[in-house]
Amino acid sequence: MFRALRRTPATVMTTGLLLVLALLSATGPFATDLYLPSFPVMTDDLGVSATGVQLTLTAFLLGMGTGQLVFGPLSDRYGRFRPLLLGSAGFVLASAACALAPTLAVLVAARLVQGLCASAGVVIARAMVADLTTGATSARTFSLLMTIGGVAPVVAPTVGGLLAETAGWRGVLWVLAGLALVMFVCAASVLSETQPRTHRSSGPMLAGLAGVLRKRKFLGYAVLFASTFGVLMGYISASPFIYQNLMGLSASAYGMAFGINALGLVASGFISARLARRVPPRKTVTAAVSVLLAMSLAILALTVTAAPPLLLAVPIFCAASSVGFIMGNTTSLALAEVGRAAGSGSAVLGGGQFFAGALVSPLTGLAGGGSALPLAVIMTLSALAAVTALYSTRTRRAPAG
Repeated sequence: MFRALRRTPATVMTTGLLLVLALLSATGPFATDLYLPSFPVMTDDLGVSATGVQLTLTAFLLGMGTGQLVFGPLSDRYGRFRPLLLGSAGFVLASAACALAPTLAVLVAARLVQGLCASAGVVIARAMVADLTTGATSARTFSLLMTIGGVAPVVAPTVGGLLAETAGWRGVLWVLAGLALVMFVCAASVLSETQPRTHRSSGPMLAGLAGVLRKRKFLGYAVLFASTFGVLMGYISASPFIYQNLMGLSASAYGMAFGINALGLVASGFISARLARRVPPRKTVTAAVSVLLAMSLAILALTVTAAPPLLLAVPIFCAASSVGFIMGNTTSLALAEVGRAAGSGSAVLGGGQFFAGALVSPLTGLAGGGSALPLAVIMTLSALAAVTALYSTRTRRAPAG
């Protein structure tokens, strides 16, 4: 099958290639955000708690994190194209299994497999960009990748909210299965190999992972990347209950509010891509991380002072928007530290990212669906970790004398 799909290897980043890579990078937002408005209905339909439903999100994130640690090194050894197609095909099948799941336990298991397979598109898309771009072009491309892929969190919750009210949560999951099929077809028809055989690893499979973890700056950027995603996933997993239970919005209105926040993230990613030609990526990240911490502290202050829940919408929007300035630039800074081991470097970035998301997602539901305090604490601690990680990547001065 894969032999029949071989074509001339890619050596430059084209518009078509960028669009397909962005679509693959949007796998995570599609698979998480599309069914978020269905959470309250799923708790009633399946007869489980809010934390129980959030386990379906946690399982997917664990799968995404673990899968990237597998597909990243595989792509360093066997090239990018074949592992990508293998994972994408599995993503289609697992998505159909999710829609057919009869119980919460089966759904959680299917979501785990879905995440494992979907991770191939996410981790290999980053590696392909690192194969074809460097320097400021890399920072700009990663920001554009995030911006184009950011259409998913703008559209997904709005469409998901409408579908939840018409087709039910199973209909939402069938739509996700259809999107998975579209991603597979696009990858098979447009993409080609980006890593020459001479650049592939030949040592132990995990040697690449061990090598990138020994690089201090890379490790700091990886922790920064994961912590920032922890802030974002804390908000994402808690948002259905905060906007619908605390603020009193309907499922469709929540989808629109979520889309506005996602639009802020997309807009900041676009601005970040434009800034990459004139402003060093690290300087942009430093300013954005400061904003992220300030907004997280504002959410915590509003929560502990029992302010009207609607006021939370402002710092949440600002926090989500700041993420757009961080993720793409941090990816570029991190992968610049690992050279040809882009697959393993991308795997560590993605693995840490989704493990952080899997950790914080169920914690936001500890107080049930009626309090924003767990979210406020999680966002603040994650933002503090991001600031600390950024500080650890500073260039050390040589001892005097």
